Amino acid sequence: MAKQRTIDLSGIDQRLLFGQGGSFLRLIESEFDAKMVARGDSVVIQGEEEDVKNLETLLIDLINYLNRTGQLTERYVLYAIGMVKQDGVGPSNDLNTDAVVTSIFTRESIKPRTLGQKDYAKAMESYDMVFVIGPAGTGKTYLAVAKAVAALKQKNVGRVVLVRPAVEAGENLGFLPGDIRAKVDPYLRPVYDALHDMLPAEKIRKLMEMGVIEIVPLAFMRGRTLNNSFVILDEAQNTTVAQMKMFLTRLGEGSRAVITGDITQIDLDDKKGSGLVQIQKILEGVKGIEFVYLTEKDVVRHRLVQEIIKAYERYEKQARPPTPPRSRSSKDDSPEEPHD
Repeated sequence: MAKQRTIDLSGIDQRLLFGQGGSFLRLIESEFDAKMVARGDSVVIQGEEEDVKNLETLLIDLINYLNRTGQLTERYVLYAIGMVKQDGVGPSNDLNTDAVVTSIFTRESIKPRTLGQKDYAKAMESYDMVFVIGPAGTGKTYLAVAKAVAALKQKNVGRVVLVRPAVEAGENLGFLPGDIRAKVDPYLRPVYDALHDMLPAEKIRKLMEMGVIEIVPLAFMRGRTLNNSFVILDEAQNTTVAQMKMFLTRLGEGSRAVITGDITQIDLDDKKGSGLVQIQKILEGVKGIEFVYLTEKDVVRHRLVQEIIKAYERYEKQARPPTPPRSRSSKDDSPEEPHD
């Protein structure tokens, strides 16, 4: 049965709400079997009852988000559409959270942009050791570095240590040209990029010279004890079980650790031997340790990244060979013994 709802837009900048040239309006209409017609300071929604209800929920959520942040992005519109279609509620109220740090380039607050990221940020505040597993583009490294920089600025830790396995070089860096910095820089570049978005280059250089910020390959962590530090192990899916144990046992007094990785992008020859895959079973149920799982819904890069991840998941599911039926054992095949 067709329904109609009218939503008041008084005081709302419709150019921001509906996007440049109405791009958000067209995007929203493509996801629902209902029509929206802007009439002055209101918008009329027409369609089947369920779609009208969902569209009303979505628009109210977008208005709340716009009023609170002063902006609306295509990424948030897509995220809100997905949440409303899945759960029937918008995410704006639950995303109301404090900034972690501020970008030195855009001057924008760096804060969780999805509910999954909010759970991740909360876990980093509540636990001394957090594992976050999720696909590319979900902000795993970026948010961890932001938390580390915030902890350093607030003097909650005295040092930040950023670690990455240089798996492409087999962690055998001797054959590469240049000094140690030149050898490992290509493998640590994503960590540098995140760091440079939060601190001036000169400040980073001085802190690195003082040893307050360290960016090191995993192979160089053996034998160390890290006290009063915020330690991040990035790309942890490319650690072996032994390397993961070595890293986790470096943690000293007053320290916390964040371990990030994507178990769908393992570069090890033995993918089943990934330390990040195995650690989920090894540490299951250990108090004081939290595992956070992000999904394609938490992707905050270009909207096509989410679609690419979903396409790969569909392809891999279709390509996976079916599980063969369980064969009967020789014992099962034997004739049943007569009862006494």
